[in-house]
Amino acid sequence: MAMSSESKQRLQEIHNDIQEMAGLVTKAIGRCIEALKNRDLKLAHKVIADDIAINKKRFTIEDKCIALMGAELLPANELRDMVSVLNITTELERVGDYAEGIAKIVVMIGDEPPLKPLIDIPRMAELTIEMIEKSIQAFRNRDVALAKHVVSMDNVVDGLYDQVFRELLTFMMVDPKTINRATRLIWVAHNLERAADRVTNICERVVFTVSGRMEDLEVSKY
Repeated sequence: MAMSSESKQRLQEIHNDIQEMAGLVTKAIGRCIEALKNRDLKLAHKVIADDIAINKKRFTIEDKCIALMGAELLPANELRDMVSVLNITTELERVGDYAEGIAKIVVMIGDEPPLKPLIDIPRMAELTIEMIEKSIQAFRNRDVALAKHVVSMDNVVDGLYDQVFRELLTFMMVDPKTINRATRLIWVAHNLERAADRVTNICERVVFTVSGRMEDLEVSKY
């Protein structure tokens, strides 16, 4: 059973929308970390306000998927594609929420002096952005090998999070006056760690789209 040319065009449009949504999410992550590094409250508030666009994009994609599935009886592989899209938009929307959460933490920090130079947290953000971009590439190209590679990158993010946590815990133990500032940075790192976890869920949907099977892609920790 083949799809009509019109349905193929609508499916391509949905894939383009996913790409656009991922771009909005990666931009939000980059901006919230930039706001943190520069104590840029104006930029932080922009990230918070722009989260509405990410949410709206998710609902638009979902509406298009439902309309397409209702328009004709899709082949099994394309039906899996639609199911995966619905899940991927949910994961991307949650990553956007984590970026919004970091921006809100930046607002809480205000103009407090930095506790320490930010090295590992920006690296976590860079890796998360790379994971998002590669996971969407894997979905569009049905590239299971790339999806599994992205999942392995999550180990690096986890390792950085543990490093950040231990370092900030040491600050708090040595000087209790740093507890508030250290705790807020731990919240930032935790949001990035959770965002990367969400991306691994996207990668599992790549495997499902290709094979029709849900597979746990969790790999051994570093």
